[in-house]
Amino acid sequence: MERSDNRHSVITVAICFLIAVIEGLDIQAAGIAAAGIRESFGLDSSQLGVFFSAGILGLLPGALVGGRFADRIGRKKVLIWSTAVFAVFTLCTVWVNSFNSLLVVRFLAGAGLGGAMPILITLASEAVSPKNRGRAVGLMYCGMPVGAAILSLVAATEFGANWKNVFYLGGLLPIFVIPLMMLFLPESKEYLKAQNKTAAELAAAPQGSFKDLFNSNNLLRTLCIWVSYFFTLMVVYIMLSWLPSLFMELGFTRKDGSTAQFYFMVTATIGTVILGMLTDRWKKAYVILLMYGGILAGLLALNGASSLNQMYMAAALAGAFVIGCQGVLYAFGSIVYPTEVRATGVGMASAVGRIGAMLGPVIAGQLLTAGFGAAGVITAAIPCIIISAVCMLILVNRTKV
Repeated sequence: MERSDNRHSVITVAICFLIAVIEGLDIQAAGIAAAGIRESFGLDSSQLGVFFSAGILGLLPGALVGGRFADRIGRKKVLIWSTAVFAVFTLCTVWVNSFNSLLVVRFLAGAGLGGAMPILITLASEAVSPKNRGRAVGLMYCGMPVGAAILSLVAATEFGANWKNVFYLGGLLPIFVIPLMMLFLPESKEYLKAQNKTAAELAAAPQGSFKDLFNSNNLLRTLCIWVSYFFTLMVVYIMLSWLPSLFMELGFTRKDGSTAQFYFMVTATIGTVILGMLTDRWKKAYVILLMYGGILAGLLALNGASSLNQMYMAAALAGAFVIGCQGVLYAFGSIVYPTEVRATGVGMASAVGRIGAMLGPVIAGQLLTAGFGAAGVITAAIPCIIISAVCMLILVNRTKV
């Protein structure tokens, strides 16, 4: 029985990791392809910020709907459909011929991505024992920076120089993975247990709903997680969307920006795994102080770097904590909510975070257009990190997770 459970856990986390790699490719595609898209469509920095945010805006309804449906019809079904949606509309990106149609297909691709992410988190966390949830979510989530790092390497090649090839890659890969999910991905045992309860048990412990996130047990954790998700994802997506362009803004080449993005994502992979393991072993307050302190150090290093090598080192430092922090937040969401509202809770928190993620690139674009430069964008991110850290410290102090 134990061997069967271990096999179930390994298969679930491995397939979720693979899908996260593909999501990382797709999310990073916009930032990598930005220079080519700007040239093809004649966009300025402000319009480019809107382009970045169109895909992120789509994450919002995807996360809202995906989590709710996953609690009702199953994690596996919704994940497969979400993956199919972002695959199709990522491919459509290469065939549009106007700025407005570009925004529409990026929004719809984002909706698929948004539906998939909270389910990946829920599946990974429910595949293991509660004491290993932080590690499982961290391992799964590190697939995203792995995918983004792979795309950064592709971007430095002749193949990746054509922005359309980037989206071909991001759209075709999930199409090949969908049959694997259908054949091998097991449904969550926690979900199946909830579905197999007797009528009396269901009456005593009804299916969770949106309003349950604000009952006396969940109100504080919901508010703290929402605020932290909002501001943390704002900074995450400023970095994901604008980092290569910020390098060019500072006078470096497109290849320099892609190389910096690669270092950012390589250390993000390492940071995500380590922070996920520490979440299960350390006091949660120590993990929060480490990861948000690391983000602040990375942002300050980016602002203070004066040479290309220093910029590479600063990007690596920022990546280790910025992306790793997002993975830890997802793990926290899966830890603090009970099974009946776990997917809904993580989905709603993800949706709120996506609002911040959507606003971040737009605000960065406006700051650049207004002449504040890369330093102004990075400086504006610092208060967001401080607010997020304070809310998470309140959460762990009051809820004793």
